[in-house]
Amino acid sequence: MAMNLPSTHPLLHAGTASAPLIQAYRGKRPTRQPVWFMRQAGRSLPEYRSLRATSTMLDACLTPNLAAEITMQPVRRHKVDAAIFFSDIVLPLKVAGIDVDIQPGVGPVMGRAIRTADDVAALPELEPEALAPIAEAIGICVAELGATPLIGFAGAPFTVASYLVEGRPSRDHLVTRALMHGDPQTFAKLLAWVARTTTTFLNVQIEAGASAVQLFDSWAGMLNPDDYRRHVMEHSASVFAAVAHYGVPRVHFGTKTSEILVDLLACGADVIGVDDRISLATAIERLGADVVVQGNLDPARLFTDWETLASHIDEVRDAGKRAKAHVMNLGHGVPPDTDPEVLTRVVAHIHGESV
Repeated sequence: MAMNLPSTHPLLHAGTASAPLIQAYRGKRPTRQPVWFMRQAGRSLPEYRSLRATSTMLDACLTPNLAAEITMQPVRRHKVDAAIFFSDIVLPLKVAGIDVDIQPGVGPVMGRAIRTADDVAALPELEPEALAPIAEAIGICVAELGATPLIGFAGAPFTVASYLVEGRPSRDHLVTRALMHGDPQTFAKLLAWVARTTTTFLNVQIEAGASAVQLFDSWAGMLNPDDYRRHVMEHSASVFAAVAHYGVPRVHFGTKTSEILVDLLACGADVIGVDDRISLATAIERLGADVVVQGNLDPARLFTDWETLASHIDEVRDAGKRAKAHVMNLGHGVPPDTDPEVLTRVVAHIHGESV
C-alpha cells in the first residue's frame, strides 16, 4: 500500500504497521485481539481529574504537554493497543477563530449560531499552521508510544455542523433539520466548510504521527436513511477521500446508525465502528463478511458482576469472528463513573491474560 507520509512517521519508522491494531484495521487477524476504548482518556481516570483541575477542556487540548499526558494515561494504565488523541470535535472550530466553549454539564456552546447563507459565507478557513500545538502534542505522544499506534480524531461534518446550527447540544436537532430541508444550498455549503476544516485537522494529525484516524458522527443517527444519503453522505465521503493518499486506516463510527451502516461504509472508510444498539452479528450481516468492524461492548455491562461482563466480552468476540477482522471496543464512550480497574481487567481478558 502506497503511503504518502513523512519518512519519520511511525508507520514507516517505529513499526506501528506491525501492531495488532493496524494489522486488524487492514483486514488481517493478528495473534492478539486488539482493543481500545472510545473516551478511554478522560473522566473515568483519577489521574485525569487531578490533571484537569485547573484547566478548561479546550485549553487542555491546546496545551501540548497536557494533551499528550492525558492521551498517554490510559495506555499506561490499561495496556490498550492504541492511544486515541485527546481532543474534542469542536476544537478545529475554536482554532479557526469561532467563538465556542465547552460548558461543564452542557457541552459545546457557540457564541452565535450559524444559520444563514451570510453566516456560512463568513466562516473562516482553518490554516494548518494554527494547529501547531496539536502537531506538537502528537509528537510527544508518538515518541513515548513507540510501536503502539496513535489514532487521530475528528468529528464528522453533520455532527459538527449541528453544533454550529443549534448553538448548543440538542436532543432533536430540529433547527438543523429545518435548515437542511428549508435551505439545502446553505446547509450543503456549511457541511462542505466543516468537511474542509475536518480534513485540515486530520491532515495535521496524520503528518504529525497518527497511524490511523477515526471520524465520529455522533448525531447522524438522528437522520432517516434517505436524508443521510441526500444531504450528508457526500460530505463525510469527501473527508475520507481527502486523506486516502496517506494510506493510513480510516474508521467511521456513529451512534444510533444501525439503519445506515452500509452507507457509513460507502463513505470510504476501511473500518466500521458499531455501536451497542445493534448486535455485532447483525451488523456484520448487513455490512458483509469482508468488512473490518470495531466494537461493540455494551458500556452498561461495565457495571455488572465480572462473570456477566466476561460472558458478554466473549459473545462479542465470537461474533467478531464472522467479519474479515475485528477490533474490540465499546459501542460508545467510557462512562465517566466507570471503575478503571474494570477496564484494565477487560483488556487483560481480551488479551488472554490475568490481572
